Amino acid sequence: MNVQLNHTIVAAHDKKASAQFLADILGLEPSPPFGPFIPVQIPNGVTLDYMETDGEITPQHYAFLVSEDDFDTIFGRIRDAGLTYWADPYHHRRGEINHNDGGRGAYFDDPNGHNLEIITRPYGSGS
Repeated sequence: MNVQLNHTIVAAHDKKASAQFLADILGLEPSPPFGPFIPVQIPNGVTLDYMETDGEITPQHYAFLVSEDDFDTIFGRIRDAGLTYWADPYHHRRGEINHNDGGRGAYFDDPNGHNLEIITRPYGSGS
């Protein structure tokens, strides 16, 4: 069996602004609207389909595996945007990055409170 994640829906109060936020941070472009969604396609083919809601949003976690060079570029965008970042998912280690598994990682929030993460090594892959 070959199973792959194709897309997931991301709740947002302003789907256009939220999709643009993610695209800007990751250095991507939002795709054209598709039905009620504004997709952001990640280079591995998975799309995050932003859908607008007026109700309360339950924060979700989205982690992006990036190269060391891309980490530097994306992390620079996070700092340039004045975003708060943390080394841990519980937001205890503010202003730090982690070095889990011999790589680097950082957590930051999107405009809807979703917990975004960039990592250079998959968890459990290193020392």
